[in-house]
Amino acid sequence: MSAPPWWSTAVLYQIYPRSFADANGDGVGDLPGIRRRLDHLVRLGVDGVWLSPFYRSPMADFGYDVSDHCDVDPVFGTLADFDALLADCHAAGLRVVVDLVPNHTSDEHPWFVASRSSRDDPRRDWYVWRDPAPDGGPPNNWIASFLPEPAWTYDEATGQYYLHQFLPQQPDLNWANPEVEAAVHDVMRFWLDRGVDGFRIDVAHGLGKDPELADDPEDLLPQPHVGHNDRPETHPILQRMRSLVDGYPGDRMLVGEVYLLDTHRVAPYYGSGDELHLAFNFPPLFAPWEAEAWRGQLATTYGLLDPVGAWPTWVLSSHDAPRHRTRYGGSEERARAAAALLLGLRGTPFLYAGEELGLLDADVPPERVVDPGGRDGCRAPIPWEPTAGHGWPVEPWLPFPPEVETHSAADEWADPRSTLDLYQRLLSARRASPALRHGEQRVLDTPPGVLGWLRTAGADRRAVLVNFTDRPVELEGTEALGATAGWIVEVASDGVGEGSRNVGRLGPDQALWLRPA
Repeated sequence: MSAPPWWSTAVLYQIYPRSFADANGDGVGDLPGIRRRLDHLVRLGVDGVWLSPFYRSPMADFGYDVSDHCDVDPVFGTLADFDALLADCHAAGLRVVVDLVPNHTSDEHPWFVASRSSRDDPRRDWYVWRDPAPDGGPPNNWIASFLPEPAWTYDEATGQYYLHQFLPQQPDLNWANPEVEAAVHDVMRFWLDRGVDGFRIDVAHGLGKDPELADDPEDLLPQPHVGHNDRPETHPILQRMRSLVDGYPGDRMLVGEVYLLDTHRVAPYYGSGDELHLAFNFPPLFAPWEAEAWRGQLATTYGLLDPVGAWPTWVLSSHDAPRHRTRYGGSEERARAAAALLLGLRGTPFLYAGEELGLLDADVPPERVVDPGGRDGCRAPIPWEPTAGHGWPVEPWLPFPPEVETHSAADEWADPRSTLDLYQRLLSARRASPALRHGEQRVLDTPPGVLGWLRTAGADRRAVLVNFTDRPVELEGTEALGATAGWIVEVASDGVGEGSRNVGRLGPDQALWLRPA
């Protein structure tokens, strides 16, 4: 039997470079800073990193407005710095996934500069240009993300509007033009040839556009159009991207940001095993901390993905959403239980830098707000040291999160009861168990407020139990107790009872991983 692909058993760790580690003392994280902190990731026990954009950019959307796809922005370093980081990661056994931003570019990208220079320019059709509506307004009623404004900007010089599903500084590429596809494929080859292990595809569901540019239904307004742009034209685009990466050795992969808050709409992006290898499924990220809500998320996700042989992804925090500890009411105990839930599920977990420290979102005062989408709080810098500066040479670009004096990496590495120690123990236990890495999963009958499941791979078995309530719960008389009889606690989210055979009760907001005695 062949080994499962690496991306199906891996735990990937997202790094937002601006906020991870600063090596040159300008207050902004950079690639050499990441290199200096790789020991943290190796010791933690993750299998790979996903790097958010580090390409040349005017930073209107902090790197998601790319002006050169094949170079490193000076704020992050150089191409040589990237190559060194990639080599260090591979030497340490870490895979490297980089962001691909194919839906749009910066308005300062040479492609767009040429496109807007004249209606006759050869690259005019690389972007989506349209004449004004009869009243002189935008061509349709589509709304942009971030600001409740039209997804169109009028260009005085050429007398047409261009489409931007995000900021005006992020014009959308026209994927109906085969020259655009060829250019983006060249970008992919540039990074694949350097040795990256895959791409996280930004706005993967938004590449194909309605050729008629029909108005959105009034009952959907004022939702941003990108939130429901889910066109059949996108799937052949992804199939051809998949064919490209499959042509490279080393099991390269594609994971897509499919920001459609309905798993029924996410599932088709796996195709018939010929589109995305993985697709982010965001409904669980926004689910409340309730057992029945999560029971429903598991049933929906596995019920839709298993029949088509698709492998799930699971994520609790990211650069685009409030950290899960913040969303779950600020409780560190609850956030710790969520870590055991995330890493115990069948699928590929993605961690977001800082969640292993139990960080909250930063409180960013109005004068320091910089993100047009209101996401500054979850992008706060990582505190490395308890001392002044917290491991940053100068004041960083955003304020630090709360509790920085007690939640630095140095403090938590020294504390065997810390959230960081918990993540390390969970990752170590997961790595040692075929059942947890790629085994089957069966949900157990549990008391109200508790969710539990069994993981099995051949003779290897594990059980996961999560108490979503703030009170103790007895397991007596339920399948959960019978299914785990004779087992011992391998990892407890609060550290209580590890090594014990007494699993008849779950503490408040406690999660347990169990193994046979």
